[in-house]
Amino acid sequence: MTDIDIRTDTDTRPPRQDKILYGGDYNPEQWPRDYWDEDYAAFDLARIDTVTLGVFDWALISVAEDQYDFTLLDEIVAKAAESGRRFVMATATGALPPWLAHTHPEVNRTDFDGRRHVYGQRHNACPSSPVFRRLSSRLAGEIARRYAGHPALMAWHIGNEYSGACYCENCAAGFRVWLRERYDTLERLNAAWNATFWSHTFSDWAQIVPPNALSEHWRGQNHTAFQGITLDYLRFMSDAMLQNFLDEKAAIREHDTTTPATTNFMGMYRPIDYHRWAEHLDFASWDNYPPTDRSEARMALTHDLMRGLKGGDPFWVMEQTPTITASRDINPLKRPGVLRLWSWQSVAHGADAVLYFQMRQSRGACEKYHGAVLDHAGRTDTRSFREVAALGADFERVGGVVLGARTPARVAVLFDWDSWWASETTDGLNRTVSYPQVVLGYHRALWEAGAQLDVVSVDAPLDGYDVVVAPLLHMLKGDIADRLRAVTERGGSVLSSFLSGRVDRDTNAFLADAPGPLAPLFGVRVEETDSLPAESVNRIVLTGSGLSGAVGARSVFEILVPEGAEVVGSYEDDFYAGRAAVTRMPSAAGGSAWYVGTLLDADGVSQVVRAVLAEHDLIGPYADEPELEYAVREGDGGRFAFLLNHGDQPVVVPAHAAGTDLITGAAVRQGEAITLEPKGVMVVREG
Repeated sequence: MTDIDIRTDTDTRPPRQDKILYGGDYNPEQWPRDYWDEDYAAFDLARIDTVTLGVFDWALISVAEDQYDFTLLDEIVAKAAESGRRFVMATATGALPPWLAHTHPEVNRTDFDGRRHVYGQRHNACPSSPVFRRLSSRLAGEIARRYAGHPALMAWHIGNEYSGACYCENCAAGFRVWLRERYDTLERLNAAWNATFWSHTFSDWAQIVPPNALSEHWRGQNHTAFQGITLDYLRFMSDAMLQNFLDEKAAIREHDTTTPATTNFMGMYRPIDYHRWAEHLDFASWDNYPPTDRSEARMALTHDLMRGLKGGDPFWVMEQTPTITASRDINPLKRPGVLRLWSWQSVAHGADAVLYFQMRQSRGACEKYHGAVLDHAGRTDTRSFREVAALGADFERVGGVVLGARTPARVAVLFDWDSWWASETTDGLNRTVSYPQVVLGYHRALWEAGAQLDVVSVDAPLDGYDVVVAPLLHMLKGDIADRLRAVTERGGSVLSSFLSGRVDRDTNAFLADAPGPLAPLFGVRVEETDSLPAESVNRIVLTGSGLSGAVGARSVFEILVPEGAEVVGSYEDDFYAGRAAVTRMPSAAGGSAWYVGTLLDADGVSQVVRAVLAEHDLIGPYADEPELEYAVREGDGGRFAFLLNHGDQPVVVPAHAAGTDLITGAAVRQGEAITLEPKGVMVVREG
């Protein structure tokens, strides 16, 4: 790569639709044509209205450079349109074709250990390869030339699940160009990297190489000796893959200036900073493959994170499985009712489309047993197909009334890839602490309390929020310290946690007491930081309004010195017994700034979070029902409350408002008992 041109395209809008879209990845090129009619007859039964086509068709469309054959894809597109479906057209660049890797082996990636790969796998293209950039964008352009303007085309799907990293010579050259653009001079770069340490002062750009196993390797792939170099390479690689997306999007725009374009993100995916990508997507979409069958809290966070990428606009679930995945050692089925429950949960958090991978099971290779709407036999009398069809009927009954509706959030959770990267690549703290798990712990407490919230970047406006939660805000960039202080100065509350305010944007420590520029806001300083194995538990005694009893803490123990803040939690054990662990700093405007200096257990986090929410009357109506999720969307069609029972037992609660259940049509009267069966769902249109 010799250039990165990150630009914004603002000519398009999200897809036009009249209902929650339902369908998914369809790959009929993998089986004979006489199955196609059978497939679409089944799709009719399931109310499938949308198919994504051509995701991995590069080798099918192009057998050599500048040679294209669209015969089969034309038939596939025609069949979808004849059946009354709309389609999402992929650019077919999700994996290299064998001929390209054979003819130009430099397009294959070089791994962290310095090994040039040969052809194989899926995420296999070097993002900095001039050949890959040229041919992938050319293919995207040819596809756009052919299908732009098709009446059934509703969106472009660019690439697929961008991921991974490369450490080849092309990436090294691209990294040096990226660094020149970022720092302008070697003096500024050396200062940012604290290069006087270990005699690392660079006197020529050519001396800089990617931080891998052959250079800055230091206790594992995620840890190199110079965090500044590692952090910048993570940023560069994210930008390099973004440039691949932009190359293809620019090629599409030469033929189609209006149809929206997206790519499928992967939730909390470490290697790519989705906030850097967000403005370049016309709408956000992501693939929802939760790690366990009790991942409802994690999914709530990732849905909120994806919705926050576009300022609260609705997003798409581009992929989920109807039954099982095929990528894990053990692949359990979704239990009865879970598919419907989790699909409605995505809608509750802002999804306007719920799509599957895949529509029919593949015949071979690693995903032949991955779940699908249709199994290998194409049966429509199975439990899983009946559940798919019942969900399609749900979406058809509800129609389009919730489309475009947004979450009326008064709480914001900050999520920052730079803080993630910096906190987990640094030395001297506790590498067992996981940034996304810390964020998940605070988000889960807010979610269980029924708070309506957004998950946003540290650059997002904070003016509309009464409460801002910034767990493990390790890196402070721009004016974030001032903007957090402004929240409390207008009467709002801020909550942050251990290891926050430690480094600047270059991951250099502030020459001040932790939490650095945040110290005046929280009225506290960190005297010492203790790190212990996860099995070493200290007890925290919580005191104050809404706080009571002893809770557990582990991993990181900051010994806090209040400087204006009141102590609401103290350590019970070790040499710092009796010292401050949790503090609250009131503001003159009636707001407060809470600081938690340790990794509290779930009960501790919940108590602190609910105490903060209670100051602003933001606890939801069903906060005492641990299995019942309450989410709200508001739009032109009204206010919609989603009630989802994630438990295995019925839940009976008084209705929080009057309205109509859009799924059943039943009237709901405020205060009267409503029953949600296990895995049950209600969508109440209030009023």
